[in-house]
Amino acid sequence: MSAPLIRTIVLLTLSNVFMTYAWYGHLRNLAGKPVIIAALASWGIALFEYLLQVPANRAGFTVLTLPQLKMLQEALALAVFVPFAVLYMKQPVKLDFLWAALCIMGAMYFMFRGAN
Repeated sequence: MSAPLIRTIVLLTLSNVFMTYAWYGHLRNLAGKPVIIAALASWGIALFEYLLQVPANRAGFTVLTLPQLKMLQEALALAVFVPFAVLYMKQPVKLDFLWAALCIMGAMYFMFRGAN
């Protein structure tokens, strides 16, 4: 595995942690606050997501096609979202998580078969 690909995976994973928290964390932490407060807090968190996502995509685009880069991002988003939903947001584990993961794995297969 090349250094740009490893850098891309690490940065996109961290980016997805910030993105997931920015998108959904306010539902738990700021539920009683006005929407503008939640939006401003989410935008502040999203800044860190972008500071990781932009260099991740630049590094990834040197070794992956654009569709491969997008599919990698989606797979990492699901890998981050499920633990966040279960552990932080206290959502029940569902068999649907497995089916969604299998669909993403199938998409990854088709996007990366015969890669480059």
